[in-house]
Amino acid sequence: MRGTSTMLTPEKIRSFLRSGITTACLLAAASAVAQHARHHGAGEGKASPQFIASTAKPFSALMDDAMAVMDDGMKRAPMNGMPEHDFVTMMIPHHQGAIDMAKAVLLNTTDPELSNLAQGIITEQQNEIRVMRAWLGRHQEKRAGRAQAPR
Repeated sequence: MRGTSTMLTPEKIRSFLRSGITTACLLAAASAVAQHARHHGAGEGKASPQFIASTAKPFSALMDDAMAVMDDGMKRAPMNGMPEHDFVTMMIPHHQGAIDMAKAVLLNTTDPELSNLAQGIITEQQNEIRVMRAWLGRHQEKRAGRAQAPR
């Protein structure tokens, strides 16, 4: 195959490098946009998925549903850049995911030890969600108070 040139010339190398750099930049930009959307209201306007514990679905499907609802809730968590606030807003759907998974296992187990564990998870995670919502309420009141305070 002497008729076709397979040698890498400096021009070909520069062309490959430019293509690679352009591709890398485009991928980095797409990743940054996706990350920004994830933390700033991605999915707004679309209905949130709901978890429904039902014996009509196999356990694996219930777990997939619970994970999808949790993931959606965490993506929709309103972030404001304050670590305490952002942690709490993302932990609420995370804890709800644990509750949903515990409900799924309760529908599918006869093991009393595991049933007790799942019941405990439901109780504790619900309590922690109440604590986090109360913290958010107090936090929002403080921010509103600072915003209205005369300077």
